[in-house]
Amino acid sequence: MVVNETERPLSLEMTAEHDMLLTAVRDFAQREIAPVAAEFDESGEFPLDTVRKMGEMGLMGIEVPEEYGGAGMDTLAHVLTMIEIAKADASHSTILSVNNSLYCNGILWFGTEAQKREWITPVASGAEVGAYSLTEPMSGSDAGNMASRAMLNEAGTHYIINGRKSWVTSAPFADRIVLFTMTADHLPQSPNLDRGTTHRNITAFLVDTSQPGFSRGKTEPKLGIRASATSEIIFDDYACPVENVLGGVGQGFKIAMTVLDAGRIGIAAQALGIAEAAYEAALIYAREREAFGAPIGSYQMIQQKIADMKTRMEAGRALIYQAIIAKERALTSGGRYTTEASMAKLFCSEAAAYVTDEALQIHGGMGYSKEMPLERYYRDARITRIYEGTSEIQRMVIARNELGLR
Repeated sequence: MVVNETERPLSLEMTAEHDMLLTAVRDFAQREIAPVAAEFDESGEFPLDTVRKMGEMGLMGIEVPEEYGGAGMDTLAHVLTMIEIAKADASHSTILSVNNSLYCNGILWFGTEAQKREWITPVASGAEVGAYSLTEPMSGSDAGNMASRAMLNEAGTHYIINGRKSWVTSAPFADRIVLFTMTADHLPQSPNLDRGTTHRNITAFLVDTSQPGFSRGKTEPKLGIRASATSEIIFDDYACPVENVLGGVGQGFKIAMTVLDAGRIGIAAQALGIAEAAYEAALIYAREREAFGAPIGSYQMIQQKIADMKTRMEAGRALIYQAIIAKERALTSGGRYTTEASMAKLFCSEAAAYVTDEALQIHGGMGYSKEMPLERYYRDARITRIYEGTSEIQRMVIARNELGLR
C-alpha cells in the first residue's frame, strides 16, 4: 500500500528543551500558584503578580518567535505548560490559554509585520495582558448573530465601533483585545440576510483598551475559574484606525475559527490538567483512607473508578497528541486540523467532568468540603465543556467534517 505523504503520521518527540520546560513549569506552578489558588478562587481577584511571573518565564507567548517577545517553542511545549499550570490552578491556565492561543496566534498568523511587533511583543512578554472577544449577549456559538458593528468614517481613516461584547476572559485587566464585529451596513438579525453573507461581514480589529470609547461592564460572578476575571466590554463610538484591521475586512470569521482550532487544543490540555490533579488526589486518598479495617483502595468499586479515570485521561492525552501532530502539519504544509482539535477538546472536557466527579466521590464528604481542592477541581472542570465551543458544537463540527458538509 502506498501512503500519501500528507497522511503519513508525524511523531511527537520530547526534546531536552521540552524536559527542561516541563521541570521549570511544574516547579513554578507548585511553588508559586498552588499555594494561593484557593485564596484567589475565593476572592475572585485577578492574579496579576503570578501572571507577570509567567510572562517573565516566557509562558505568555510560548509559540511566539523570540523576535516578538515569546519563547519560540512549539505546540507540544504549550500543551505541557497548560497541563502543569492547570494542575495547580485552572484560572491561571485560562489566562495563559487566551493569551497564547486566541490572542497571540491570531496576530502571528494573520497580522502584518508592523502589527506583530506592536501588538504581540508586549503581550507575549507578559508586560501587558491580551484578550479575545467574539461572544455577545445574543451571540455565542452562533457567531453570525452579532449585533455590534463597525462603520468606516467619511475620511476613511477609522472604523467607528459600537456594541456590547460579553464573556470576555481577562477583559477587566486586558490592555489589548482582538475584537470581532460586523462591518456591514445592516444588522445581522435581518430575516433576509444569507448566513454565508453574514459571516463574510465579520472583521477582526486590534483594540487598545486605553483609548476613548472603550469601557468595561460587569464582571461575571462565575461558578469556577473565578480568578480568570471575565466581563463585558462596551464600545461607544470607539475610533479604531484602519491599520488596526487584522487580516483584511471581512476575514474575521475565518480568523476566529482558525484561532479557535488552536484554542481547543489548549482547553483540552487544561481539562487534562484539572483531571490529573483530581486523579492524583484520589490516588493518595484511596491509599491512606481506611474503612472496615482496610484502605479504601483495596475495594473493588474504588479500583474500578481508578481504572476508568486513568483510562479516560490517557485516551484524552492521545487525542491531544494527535491534534498537536495535525496542527504542526498544518503549520508547515497548510490545511486545517479542526476535527482533531474538536475531538481532543470534546473528549478531554468530558473526561475532566467524569474524573473530577469520581475523585470527589472517592473522597466522600471530605471531597465536598472547601477544606480540600476537590470541589474547586469539580467546579473548574465544568466550564471546559462550554467555552471555545460547547460539547454540542464540537460534535456538530466533527460530524459535519466527516460528512463533508459545510
